[in-house]
Formats: sequence, C-alpha cells, structure tokens
Amino acid sequence: MKLTFLGTSAGKPTKERNVSALALEFDQDNKWYLFDCGEATQHQILHTRLSVGKLDTIFITHLHGDHYYGLLGLLNSKKLDAALNPLKIYAPKGIKKFLECVMDISEEHLGYELNIIEFESGERFIFDKFSVEILPLLHSVESFAFYIKENDINNKLDVEKLKALGLEPSPLYGKLKSGKSIIFEGKELKSKTFMLEPIIGRRVIIAGDNSTPDILGDYLINLDLLVHETTYTQEVYDNLSKKFLHTTAKNLGIVSQKQKVKNLIATHISPRYSKNSMLSAETIQSEIEYYYKGNIFVANDFDVYSLDRNGVLEKD
Repeated sequence: MKLTFLGTSAGKPTKERNVSALALEFDQDNKWYLFDCGEATQHQILHTRLSVGKLDTIFITHLHGDHYYGLLGLLNSKKLDAALNPLKIYAPKGIKKFLECVMDISEEHLGYELNIIEFESGERFIFDKFSVEILPLLHSVESFAFYIKENDINNKLDVEKLKALGLEPSPLYGKLKSGKSIIFEGKELKSKTFMLEPIIGRRVIIAGDNSTPDILGDYLINLDLLVHETTYTQEVYDNLSKKFLHTTAKNLGIVSQKQKVKNLIATHISPRYSKNSMLSAETIQSEIEYYYKGNIFVANDFDVYSLDRNGVLEKD
C-alpha cells in the first residue's frame, strides 16, 4: 500500500506546500484513489509518476475550498488528456450542485461518465480491494474520515505442502483454492488441509479537518495507519485570538498513544510553520513525539510512504 502526498498545507498554499490532496495505491492494482483535491492538485500530479488516466475514484472529506477547489480543473484536464474512463466522486451533500452549476455555466461536456455519490455518516462502500466506512468528525462544517479496510486474503495455498506430496502447480490448485476437494493419486485432498492462514487486510483512516481525534473512538485501536490533520502546536493554538476547530500536535499525540495507533502521519500544516520561520514542521513532530511513542511522520508535499503487510510504515 502506497501513499503519495500531493498537498499538505492548511487553508492556503505556500511556497513549500500546496493544499490538501493524497493519493492511495494498493498492491497489484492498476488504479489509484485520490483523497481530497485542493486547488492545483492537477499540477501536483504532474510532478509524480501518477497518471490521471488511471485515477479511479475521488473521495472528498468536507466542503471547505482547500479540500475540493481543484476538482474542476482536474476533471477538465482528464477530458483533454482523452482519459475517458469513468470516474467516481464520493463527497458530502452539496458537491453535486457545485459541479453541475459550474459545468453548466461553462458549458463543459466531459465526454466520460462521472458518477457523483453524496454520502452520509455511517455509510459503507465496497470496492475491488477494500471497503470504506464514513465516520463523522468535529469541524465548522460537516467533515468526515474514511475508514479503509483492505480485503483479507484467504485463498493462499500451502504450495510447499502440496509439492511434498508430488502435486506440482496445475489446474487442481485452482479447485483447492475454490474450496473443493480433489483426487490425486487415488487419495482425496481436502481444500482446508492445504490452505494457509488468512492474511488480514490493513486498516487505515484518512481524516478530514477535525478538532477532536478521539471522536474516532474504537476505530483507532491498534490501527495500522492514521493520516490526520495537525494544524497547530498547542502553544500556538492557545494564543490564537480566534479559535478554529482544528487539532493540535499535543492532542493528536495523546489520543494516538492512548489508542495504540501503530503509525501516524500528520498533515494539513498551518502556513506559519515553514523553513524560513521560527516555527517549522519539526516543531510539530517534536510535540507529537513527546506524547506518542509510535511511528510518526509529518508529511511534506511529494512524500511517498509504503505500508507493508506487517503494518510497517516507511518513507520511500
């Protein structure tokens, strides 16, 4: 499983960070999935190995502009690239009206099937390699997290055990995988005798803007990976004259430690944290690390991370 961060800034782009967008790829899959699509996401994609033609589905966490204003340009460029395969968009209520209004005014004709699904909290959707459950968050508008559960692999044969009996790879392997018994050299071989233990699918949450990480509750327990906004450090937040419903590094660290989250990637970083400022992304990382003892990264634009089958997260 691979994650490519296309935008990691909160609210507005900076010279170092574009606004929110994240690409997700699964093993042995020729498609990829986009989570949020802030302004200029299509420009960011051009600097990666990702192809718009292989984009299958877009998920939008909430309808604040830094999370979806890039949709129109991306949809149009997909047409201009003659990438006319169907595209699905899952987003909160209002996205259909927004897209239809702009395309009507601009007399835009995409030339490919665009399926828009406006979801509600608690809904669950099934895809080829995973399922997605919609979880509610706490923000100034309706905001959601996507709980992604990869399918378990439960059709792996114990090939070495079969070879030890003299049965080399053949169509009989397929019958065993499908749960059927076979006859080999006069003996009945039962499917369950030669099946390996299931490989449990990875569990990931990609969250939108959210002031209260523990609203995710039991979904966080031993989670393989949490991707969550960390807009401020606690001191900066405490000194804001106007409070916003965003998460602090301290709060995220405490909750992630309490729920034993295995890996954590912080994103949606306030523009005040930059290389030329007294505050930097390292400030956020240090505060999280004070409270959270798991594996932690603060994402930068174009960072690529791989999560293996054992739940080990590494930066590529």
